[in-house]
Amino acid sequence: MAPERGIRRPRVNPVNLANPANPVNPADARRWNAVYLIAALSMIFMTLAVAVQPLYLRQVLGLSLDSAGMINANVQVVAELLTLVVIGALGVLSDRLGRVPILVGGFIVGAVGGFLAPFSYQLGTMLGIGGIAFYYLARVIMSLGTCAVWPQLATLAGDFTDYDSRARKMSNATSMMAFGSALVFAVLMQIPRHSGVITVMLFNAVLGVIGAWLVLRLLVDVAPRNPGRSIPWRQIRDLLARESRLRVAFAAALFSRGDVAVIGLFYMLWTLYFAELVGKTQEQATAHAGFVIGVVGLVLAVTSLGWGIVVERLGRLNSLIVGMATSGVGFLLMGVIVNPFDGIVLVPMILIALGQVGALLSPDVLAFDLTPRTFRGSMIGALNMVSGIGIIILLEVGGYLFDTVGPCGPFLLIGSANLAVMAYALVISRSPAPQEYLTDRESDGF
Repeated sequence: MAPERGIRRPRVNPVNLANPANPVNPADARRWNAVYLIAALSMIFMTLAVAVQPLYLRQVLGLSLDSAGMINANVQVVAELLTLVVIGALGVLSDRLGRVPILVGGFIVGAVGGFLAPFSYQLGTMLGIGGIAFYYLARVIMSLGTCAVWPQLATLAGDFTDYDSRARKMSNATSMMAFGSALVFAVLMQIPRHSGVITVMLFNAVLGVIGAWLVLRLLVDVAPRNPGRSIPWRQIRDLLARESRLRVAFAAALFSRGDVAVIGLFYMLWTLYFAELVGKTQEQATAHAGFVIGVVGLVLAVTSLGWGIVVERLGRLNSLIVGMATSGVGFLLMGVIVNPFDGIVLVPMILIALGQVGALLSPDVLAFDLTPRTFRGSMIGALNMVSGIGIIILLEVGGYLFDTVGPCGPFLLIGSANLAVMAYALVISRSPAPQEYLTDRESDGF
């Protein structure tokens, strides 16, 4: 891989947005600590909803093996479909109103869905639509909430950075999100063995309320407001047409954002429906899958801290190439796994984890680098719309492959997609880089 070329700005102290004259203001440190705390909590909230889904559908709603892959995937897909436009609209709205109000609303809406989901059987029976249909509705409400949380939190974290501090600060936030995901599988998914799945689902709803309160108390908006009433489609389109590296970021977002969902859903399904063959209970299978995915999350959390340095040293695009290649190989190696309870499954899972942060972090950093501050929320909203489309494709096709080809099918699909994006990024990396990143001056104050 050729090193990224182009004029680099002189390194400066990270901008303290509360007090630019003082780059080490304690208020700035408190603000970042708040971002990290809420990043971890938001990922716990989002991941736990997906993690308990297979067990709830199997144990409470009695879902059979024959349709497990498609129905579990369809629950996610329906939620993603209805949130696609919402993500884009919220990105535009955040440029006008700020990120914090949308974050608060997202946590509250998600908490409402979280309180409804555990009682889907009773409420669905009472309304005459059935438990699975009502669970679809509850998960859609949760997704409408979460689609307002994580994009806005990532955008707010980017607002707090300049070009030189961006990769490290955003990798720290990513690390805390990975830590939250690891906590779900390594700790919280062990609880159903002792107190049942309903308790865990209600705990998740309470987390949504806590998240809204923390955002209100600890976070503030710093980006300039954009008073425009129209969606800046023309600016986004022109920027995509001009910047090949931004197109790579969108291609990576199309496939890499669904990786975590595929692991959490389909590996959990694989262990649940393989459990009888190896003499394990559903709760034991859930705990085992939680442990393995928890290890993946811990590797993600630890390596996230180093990926900020990797991005700074290798460059944004080269880091994306390394991340997609490593993660893609890991997914393909899942195709040789026969028994999901075998310890050898940790080898491809750790490979996936090692590359995943680079595949997730680099597109966001590139998008921030290349987008003016006045419509960053709109650009990140568009990026997340594309990632939502990718999640729908991967879950829907993955569910079909799980039921027809076998449990390894979704993993082979993801691995092939990641390597295809890696090849595209490699081609772009060999073309001349722009002389400078567009927004070093106009969006970061240089």
